[in-house]
Amino acid sequence: IWLVGDQLNEAEQNMAPKGTLFIPYFQFPLKKLRKDCFYHITPSMKIPSSLLNVDSCENWLPRGVLNAWRIAGILHALEGWEVDEYGDIIFSIQKVWKASLQHGFRPLKINTPWLNL
Repeated sequence: IWLVGDQLNEAEQNMAPKGTLFIPYFQFPLKKLRKDCFYHITPSMKIPSSLLNVDSCENWLPRGVLNAWRIAGILHALEGWEVDEYGDIIFSIQKVWKASLQHGFRPLKINTPWLNL
């Protein structure tokens, strides 16, 4: 499993062993260069059924799924947080994770032939 940023280049991607699962931690999906590897979508979660009139904001995400950046904006509004996050400045990850689950957001399941998380 490789957690990758947007600076991952083609040569680095080609160094990965066959069967590698690439999980990006940046906003856009990783370019799929290898047929012998697996590519997860960008950080995102399933939206709660109580969130109406929202399907998807990006064409690479399944319906009913939002990326982490949009969810963070929703959580900040719901919780009344007035903290700015940018670059390496991150609000309490545990607090955000707990709030996301309390508001009904759910992690996505990762499916590969050899890994079922």
